[in-house]
Amino acid sequence: MQRILVTGATGNVGYDVIRFLSRLQVPVRIVAGVRNVEKARQVFKDFPALELVQFDFEQPATFTEALNNIDRVFLLRPPQIAKIKKYFDPLFVQMQKQQVKQVVFLSVQGAEKSKIIPHHKIEQGIKAFGFDYIFLRPGYFMQNLTTTLLTDIREKQQIVLPAGKAKFNWIDVENISEAAAILLHEFEHYKNRAFELTGYENEDFYAVSQIITENAHVPVTFKNVNPLRFYFIKRRTGMPRGKILVMIMLHFLPRFQPEPHISDFYEQLTHKAPTKLKTFVARERVHFTP
Repeated sequence: MQRILVTGATGNVGYDVIRFLSRLQVPVRIVAGVRNVEKARQVFKDFPALELVQFDFEQPATFTEALNNIDRVFLLRPPQIAKIKKYFDPLFVQMQKQQVKQVVFLSVQGAEKSKIIPHHKIEQGIKAFGFDYIFLRPGYFMQNLTTTLLTDIREKQQIVLPAGKAKFNWIDVENISEAAAILLHEFEHYKNRAFELTGYENEDFYAVSQIITENAHVPVTFKNVNPLRFYFIKRRTGMPRGKILVMIMLHFLPRFQPEPHISDFYEQLTHKAPTKLKTFVARERVHFTP
C-alpha cells in the first residue's frame, strides 16, 4: 500500500487534500505531517484511519520519523519561510537518504518565470535532487480573502495591498486540493510535468472588493499602497519580515507582468467547472461580517 505524507496538514490546503484523498477510497495510507500531534488529533477527529506524525520544516530532527516508509510527499511552503536552502535542502537530503523519490509540490502560477519568488527556488531544488515530481501551479487563492486579508476586511472594511490594478487569477482552495488528491493518486500518469490550475476569472482587487460588497453584503474597498508603506503597516501588526516580503513579491510584481493565463486543467481533470468568485464569497460570507 502506498504511503503519502501530506505536509502542512492542518492548513487550508493540507486539510482539504487529506479530505479529498480520503473520499477517493483508494488503497493508500495517508500520513498527516503536523507540528503538534495532540492538537491535530482533534482537528482530524473525523478521519480515524489517518496516521499523525510530527513534522516541522524548522525542526529537521522531525524529518526522519515523518519520512519513514513514505513513498510520496505532498509538499507546500509555509508562508513564513523565505530562506529556501536553509529549510528545504535538509528535507531533500533526508528524503534522498530514506529513498523517498516522488513529490507533488504546491507551487504558484508563473513560478517558472519569476526567479525571485521562493516557489521557483523550491522547484529548482526538487529537480536538482533528482526527484520525480508534479508541480501544481495554481492562481491566487480565494481563501486569502478569508485568512491573510481578513483582518483588514473585518476591522477596516478594506483590502490593503501594493497590487494596484494588477489582475490575479482566482482559484478556490477546494478546487486545488481536489486536483492535488487526484494527482497524488495518479502520480505515475502525470509525473515530471507542471500544471497550471486556475479559475476562469482574472480580476483586480478593485473588482473583488465590489464582489464582496455585493455578495457578502459588507461594504469593502481596496486601498492601494506602495511596497514600503505596506511593509511598515504589516510590521506594526507583528507580521514576520519574511512573510511581508513574500506578500510584496506576490502582489507588487504582477503589476509589471501580463494578465494571468487561464487554464482548463481543473475541468479536464475533474469534469467540473472551477468555483466562481461570487459563489465563493456567498458561501463564505459569514467570515466577512465584522
